[in-house]
Amino acid sequence: MQIDILTLFPRMFEGPLGESIIGKAREKDLLTINVHNFRDYSDNKHHTVDDYPYGGGAGMLLKVQPIFDNLKAIEAENPGQKKRVILLDPAGKPFDQKLAEEFAKEEQLVFICGHYEGYDERIRDLVTDEVSLGDYVLTGGELGAMVMIDATVRLLPEVLGNDTSAQTDSYSTGLLEHPQYTRPADFNGQKVPEVLLNGNHKLIEAWRLKESLRRTYTRRPDLLENFPLTKEMQKMLAEIQAETDAANEAQQS
Repeated sequence: MQIDILTLFPRMFEGPLGESIIGKAREKDLLTINVHNFRDYSDNKHHTVDDYPYGGGAGMLLKVQPIFDNLKAIEAENPGQKKRVILLDPAGKPFDQKLAEEFAKEEQLVFICGHYEGYDERIRDLVTDEVSLGDYVLTGGELGAMVMIDATVRLLPEVLGNDTSAQTDSYSTGLLEHPQYTRPADFNGQKVPEVLLNGNHKLIEAWRLKESLRRTYTRRPDLLENFPLTKEMQKMLAEIQAETDAANEAQQS
């Protein structure tokens, strides 16, 4: 995969995108990342990339020309290659695991990191996606782009040491991940559930599924609203609801 990033602050990406899983993916040539300072594409002698909005208003807007020319230069490097051009924008579609999975299937991603008050509306005509990290405003799109890149790159084949890790992550299955434990089996009286120690893989998988449902039910019940529950899951969920009600009643008594 190739990722291109348009930003006014390229040094923000120097450290984070060279470390951990992303750094290893680049070392293995599974990933190429190019960071572009779109100020370099400004067509005026002062290299300005923003201007006052027509009609008045607070703040400055990013101009369309530097973004257009930077995208044109990227296209010239790989003419005809399919690209997802992503505009980081608080008004965009919320980023989630499903979108990360979509991005991971692409040959090339281009992230446009905004700054200032907003964008010249004509920039939106240059992109395929407008995406938001969440319902809050950052000073720029750089941190949001890093998060989206990290969530996407870890889904690429051969990037993780164990490809099933990504498949069983929270949100990938539609449920939150079950509790997990490692040695020691007893830490200050806190013991690992016995079912995980008995070697019965069928019982272990059933326990993990039920605990995944339990965690989702108690922490993110909204995820269950449209989740396709099997008959086994429905039975487990009924047990969880009864157990939760009983525990709440015991606390109140």
